[in-house]
Amino acid sequence: MILKRNIYLIGPMGVGKTTIGRQLAKRLGAPFYDSDKVIEEQTGVDIATIFEFEGESGFRRREKKIIEELVELEGVVLATGGGVVLDEQNRALLVKNGFVVYLSCAVNKLLERTHKDTKRPLLQTENPRQKIEALLQEREPLYATCSDLKVNTGNMSGKMVVNLILAEFDSAIESD
Repeated sequence: MILKRNIYLIGPMGVGKTTIGRQLAKRLGAPFYDSDKVIEEQTGVDIATIFEFEGESGFRRREKKIIEELVELEGVVLATGGGVVLDEQNRALLVKNGFVVYLSCAVNKLLERTHKDTKRPLLQTENPRQKIEALLQEREPLYATCSDLKVNTGNMSGKMVVNLILAEFDSAIESD
């Protein structure tokens, strides 16, 4: 199957965008990109270091530039950073250039998946639960407004999530 339309994965950190994205790309025989990894490759440092020296605003500027570049590609699967939807132009570019899948899951599951990860600057806080809840409250409406499909990854295997996305993607392509 040749991917004629890009698939973009959005959602909070720890939801499985990279894992699902890799599996999806493999099933489709399509290139896979992770916007955070592309930023790290281009800068030569990890996201935490960018946050440390440039703050979140510096990171978001870099992220916006990368999204502008990546949406120009055709036939790719892209896992985005959790905060990509904060920028209105990013949301518009994703919607215009691909099929946007919002991956979600419960706060407890997000905490379980991220509690040992020291490479997530926004979670290096006294109360990670409170931070995740605050991020979700701010971002949930943005994820919802720009997605073609919402999938709860909390209690599904990666294979089940990929199958569900592919079924919905196929029917969306047929109706285009």
